[in-house]
Amino acid sequence: LQYTRGTVTAFAPFDARADAEALRKAMKGLGTDEETVLTILTTRNNAQRQEIASAFKTLFGRDLVDDLKSELTGKFETLMVSLMRPAYIFDAHALKHAIKGAGTNEKVLTEILASRTPAEVQNIKQVYQQEYEADLEDKITGETSGHFQRLLVVLLQGNRDPDVGVDEALVEQDAQVLFRAGELKWGTDEEKFITILGTRSVSHLRRVFDKYMTISGFQIEETIDRETSGDLEKLLLAVVKCIRSVPAYFAETLYYSMKGAGTDDDTLIRVMVSRSEVDLLDIRQEFRKNFAKSLYQMIQKDTSGDYRKALLLLCGGDDD
Repeated sequence: LQYTRGTVTAFAPFDARADAEALRKAMKGLGTDEETVLTILTTRNNAQRQEIASAFKTLFGRDLVDDLKSELTGKFETLMVSLMRPAYIFDAHALKHAIKGAGTNEKVLTEILASRTPAEVQNIKQVYQQEYEADLEDKITGETSGHFQRLLVVLLQGNRDPDVGVDEALVEQDAQVLFRAGELKWGTDEEKFITILGTRSVSHLRRVFDKYMTISGFQIEETIDRETSGDLEKLLLAVVKCIRSVPAYFAETLYYSMKGAGTDDDTLIRVMVSRSEVDLLDIRQEFRKNFAKSLYQMIQKDTSGDYRKALLLLCGGDDD
């Protein structure tokens, strides 16, 4: 699957050795030239960053990531190290850290499993098994419970119906089932929501949401908001939003990572890095449309220093 809506693309003309040398020089001796580090790492794509790391090891017998960790600090360090993580392992690594140790980071499980395509989910499971010699589904079921766990397991199967034409009769039927399971039921029949939202095709569900609105007078999000709570509610909403539009979902995720007091830097970094070569241009468009300011402006206002410079380079421009 070729993504073409990223802000970061292959840099040309590319010279891995020259970049490795520039990075070594930037981190050698007293003080670090952060500007060089951030400029190189945000303007090369992930495949090129891996080549730079390999040239770095060949030329200097040193590990680039270890050097970054020892020379940089704080959020800036986290961002640079995240950029260096091989693309294929990024999601598996994020999930591994979301389910390790005390307490589970449900936000990360929700964001990744609601937004990735079935093919991406299959890939995440494979990589997880290879890298960590553990079964992702077992790990997740061990750390979660109830309907939240069930929907995660359904999403982990990566078996959403393919998009091949929409059967209007089935659309009507699903919309009625959801209406009866939610608005019309004393207590909600979560199973129905889980099955339909977790397995039907994207184009089918978009029609179901329209039909649901016609039948009930409510957006499906409003019903979910009223009828469910906690982690399940957040996951159901994320799934619905991703069905409607993945870029819009990420625009909202970025907005709320920065809105109000304090910034959720982990989310900001994870989304900016993981979508930079996928659909960040579309995310920027949705952001501008939905939040009356650009992503660029919000990052500028909400962050500072080298961390801000690097994020703005990843953002790749303003949309005013």
